[in-house]
Amino acid sequence: MASKIEIPKELSDQILKLVEDARSGGKIRKGTNEATKSVERNEAKFVVIAADVNPPEIIQHIPMLCDEKKIPCAFVPAKADLGAAAGLPVGTSAIAIVSAGESAKKMSQIVEQLEVLSGKKAVPAKTEAKAETPAAKPKAPKKAKEEKTEEKKEVAVAVTG
Repeated sequence: MASKIEIPKELSDQILKLVEDARSGGKIRKGTNEATKSVERNEAKFVVIAADVNPPEIIQHIPMLCDEKKIPCAFVPAKADLGAAAGLPVGTSAIAIVSAGESAKKMSQIVEQLEVLSGKKAVPAKTEAKAETPAAKPKAPKKAKEEKTEEKKEVAVAVTG
């Protein structure tokens, strides 16, 4: 999750909502310096970074540090939105969630979605099975299967004979 991956808008909105929930029911650290300190001390459970920070050098160390400490992090599009979610009157570059409070389950679901998006985790088999209903699966006729086996035999004969 250290690299910037394209996060869908709805997932970005869920992340901002998580920050709001953690602010009211848990514990967050606001700002680049506070977020960095909480990651270095292994206090952070999840880090959210604004993608529109200028200059980008201000926050470029955070994803690498999170990756090193195995703390999940994600980018949201705007620092104004991140600041508003954190309860600040101004934008902020980074937020570290130290304690999610009652939103811990929601946070783990978001982290799992981010892992799937980044390719670090395969899509769970249960999700695939639910997405594909039996009615949606086209059933191949038995004749087609028999023809395929005959074709294979012909190829095998042609190769060996």
